[in-house]
Amino acid sequence: MEKNNHYSRKLIIIIDCIILAVLVFADQFIKNIVVNKLKGNDAFVLIPNVLEFDYLENRGSAFGMLQNQKIFILLVGFIFMALIVFILFKLPLKKKFIPANVFFAMVVAGGIGNMIDRFRLDYVVDFISFVLIHFPIFNFADCCVVIGVIGLFIMFLFVYKENDLEFLKFKQNRYRDMDK
Repeated sequence: MEKNNHYSRKLIIIIDCIILAVLVFADQFIKNIVVNKLKGNDAFVLIPNVLEFDYLENRGSAFGMLQNQKIFILLVGFIFMALIVFILFKLPLKKKFIPANVFFAMVVAGGIGNMIDRFRLDYVVDFISFVLIHFPIFNFADCCVVIGVIGLFIMFLFVYKENDLEFLKFKQNRYRDMDK
């Protein structure tokens, strides 16, 4: 049984790595196209007065907060990604946790995509603009993070029961029961 779990863990890690690689590659590929086609040019209108591709160099975090705080943003990003990777390794090897695995991998991929930009360029390339509601400009990596977080929220709120989440608890004090 142990050998089977070990093999399953390896398979899940390989699948997570494939998801990460594909999404990070897609993010960097799309951003490269955006830089080559949009930097210094007018926005590319997809749907007039609704959706545009508009080049923006975001030197802050979400919604442009924490402008020019690269080191702090990277540090917080590493901490969150380390926590997510820790949870990924703790996830039970059950079929019902496969969606959570995929959603966690999406969040990490989005984080890595934006971290690559911060390391390489000192800013994140954003380009998707919903002009209809004047929403802040974002990118593909941000979409990965948001979809992953929404998916995790739904899974943890509506699918998993409390006893499914025992793996998240730290070991209990074995002497606690003796006090009763």
